[in-house]
Amino acid sequence: MSDVTTATPLLEVDHLSIRFPVGRSGFWGKQVNFVSAVDDVSFSIAPGETLGLVGESGSGKTTVGRAVLRRLAPAAGSITFKGNDITTTSGEELRQLRRHMQLVFQDPYASLNPRKTVLQLVAEPLVVHGLAKNSEDARPTVTDLLDRCGLPVDTIDRYAHAFSGGQRQRIGIARALSLRPDFIVADEPVSALDVSVRAQVVNLLQDLQAELGLTYLFIAHDLSVVRHISHRIAILYSGKLVEIAPTHSLYESPLHPYTEALLSSVPIPDPPVQRARRRIVLQGEIPNPVNPPAGCRFQTRCPLVEERCRVETPPLEEKLPGHWAACFFR
Repeated sequence: MSDVTTATPLLEVDHLSIRFPVGRSGFWGKQVNFVSAVDDVSFSIAPGETLGLVGESGSGKTTVGRAVLRRLAPAAGSITFKGNDITTTSGEELRQLRRHMQLVFQDPYASLNPRKTVLQLVAEPLVVHGLAKNSEDARPTVTDLLDRCGLPVDTIDRYAHAFSGGQRQRIGIARALSLRPDFIVADEPVSALDVSVRAQVVNLLQDLQAELGLTYLFIAHDLSVVRHISHRIAILYSGKLVEIAPTHSLYESPLHPYTEALLSSVPIPDPPVQRARRRIVLQGEIPNPVNPPAGCRFQTRCPLVEERCRVETPPLEEKLPGHWAACFFR
């Protein structure tokens, strides 16, 4: 992949924090407890770049994606898109903004309305934004989108239940492309698919990126898929960004202990090499997001933990050119 990270960022996220209320002081009382789903996360994405966002379940990956699309209001921090601060954008301005920022959902079985034909599904954004009078008016555009996504001509008048998971996800991608957005959040777009079709969908996303100049935030937990599609990878742990680096640098020389543990769990299709690898098995408990510990969030499971980690929060620092990590000992 070519280096696109030197360009002016299309998207900038600065010290983003997201909190969810979970408790009240009495039935009519005010909120007293909050889940810190995302805490002080900062990153940027250049035009034409794919940033892979990786973490285990509950780490805050999807929350970051929803916040970037302005589907969640940040508790702190800012979001800048194309040089404009969109942190508090609302109303008609937000509606127009969403023409340029779209989402590909995780589950292609749940994200498509079974009562609508493929024509109606893909044309709906065009009708909503006034770019077509009705579904029939959008038929030529929808036909072209389905063709770009590798779907046969007769797809357009059929219903979603008639298709496989991979084909449904292609329909979802076509719908996301209907408004010709600049930026797409792909929220685990292949995790619900058979292994045999995952590579096809990932290759389609790459081809569309090259053809249309798309920029992706690719959210996933499958490190082999992320490695294949991403220019850079960001590692999220318990709502905190612990490492961000170019793909080759992160896989060849991970700096954060959590990243090392993640990569050690990725199987290699070579039995002798796989048997010779050192598997890092983390011990300890994931911190409580309602009452996270002081200091480093990873301290309860880290093999390198020292007293300093329990008191101070390690900053995300550039340890190598373009390679950032939040660890005192690397």
